Amino acid sequence: MLLHVVPLDEWSADPGRPYAPPSLAAEGFVHCSPDETAALAIADGHYGSVAGPLLVLVIDETRLAGEVRWEGSRDMLFPHVYGPIERSAVTAVLEVRRDADGRARELTPWA
Repeated sequence: MLLHVVPLDEWSADPGRPYAPPSLAAEGFVHCSPDETAALAIADGHYGSVAGPLLVLVIDETRLAGEVRWEGSRDMLFPHVYGPIERSAVTAVLEVRRDADGRARELTPWA
C-alpha cells in the first residue's frame, strides 16, 4: 500500500476522473509515502499551512495503470507513481488529525 497526502479540495475537485495532482504535470509523477510516519512528516513539512481537511489516500499499487518507482537516496526511498491515480485503486481515505499547534499527529478514518 502507498499513501498520498492531499488537501480535501484537490481530491474532491473532479470525482469522475482519475486523480492527477499538480505534481504529475510539473514533475511527471505523483509523490507518495511508504508509511504513516512519512505521510505525517509530509503533512507537516509540505501542507502545514493548508487550511481545512487534509487527507491521506491509501492506494493499492496493484490497481494502478501507471508505473510505481521507488526513488530517493539509499537512506530513504519514496514511491512515485508515473501516471494519474485511478480512484478504484484508492482503498481507503484517512484524515490527518492535527494537535492544537497545527502539527500532524495521527491518521483516522475520514467520514
